[in-house]
Amino acid sequence: MPTPALLSRGLDPVLGIFTGCFAYYLHETNPRTAPPPDNRLAVLVQWKWAKWKCDREEKLNALEREAEASSRVVS
Repeated sequence: MPTPALLSRGLDPVLGIFTGCFAYYLHETNPRTAPPPDNRLAVLVQWKWAKWKCDREEKLNALEREAEASSRVVS
């Protein structure tokens, strides 16, 4: 017996993703369920991105200092 499909094998995942995104949009914009402005997804993503960039910059600077120190010892 074939597995049932709502529309088709290719369109069902697209419909599911659209429905989930639309539900999230409604949750974020509905006045009763909307999170505070500082807890919205866009703000949280910007914060996480800035934190990641800062951590990455620190790692790169540490590696650069380590490479400089090792090149001085070799010379």
